[in-house]
Amino acid sequence: MNWPLEEAVAACADAGVPGIGLWREPVGAYGVERAARLVRAAGLTVTSLCRGGFFTADDWRAENLRAIEEAATLDCPVLVLVSGGLPAGSRDLDGARQRVADAIAELAPHATAAGVRLAIEPLHPMFCSDRCVISTLGQALDIAERFETEAVGVVVDAYHVWWDDTVHQQIARAGERIAAFQVCDWITPLPEGVLLGRGLPGEGCIDLRGLRSAVDTTGYTGPIEVEVFHGDVWARPGREVLAASVEGYLRHVL
Repeated sequence: MNWPLEEAVAACADAGVPGIGLWREPVGAYGVERAARLVRAAGLTVTSLCRGGFFTADDWRAENLRAIEEAATLDCPVLVLVSGGLPAGSRDLDGARQRVADAIAELAPHATAAGVRLAIEPLHPMFCSDRCVISTLGQALDIAERFETEAVGVVVDAYHVWWDDTVHQQIARAGERIAAFQVCDWITPLPEGVLLGRGLPGEGCIDLRGLRSAVDTTGYTGPIEVEVFHGDVWARPGREVLAASVEGYLRHVL
């Protein structure tokens, strides 16, 4: 959504929304330190920074170290990791997942030293080839559990996990490892390219309240982020979308 950072922060403050999840690209364009001052001056917190990961890139290590530094500058406790897909020409899915685990092992000490928690986000299997070889919450936990709970957690994103018949078991298993909880809705037909297929809460078929209840049962008390990618939504005025997000959250999540 092409909503200037200053306007988004001001609108959240006006609406009584206490925190905002940020993406690295607009923050980088605005200036990381400047963005940190902006958010603090508005009385908000940065709930998560998206994203690190993409471990198939040649510069993955340097880029993720920069992302950790940016999160620390923003006083953001959580850096979301989207692992990346298969390397070009590869069919070695097991090897790609091992690469994710190895990369996180390399990054975890740096993140811990900076006061930032790495959060592995599984993406729906339709993204496995090109965006994220970690497709289930169980797979994310298999990696996260190799590290201290405070160092590496997982993201429960309703859009990516709702379809899994083991998701409630995996949420219970995650427990204190839940570093972020994100909601939106699954609407069909999916658009071409599928990435921009997320609806506002209540517009689709996900049992958002059921997932929230499962997350609540673990003792999670962190923020719940509304994260929507859809061209039609992004074309609307920012404050209108924010109001609709709050309404959808109150009616279908809370």
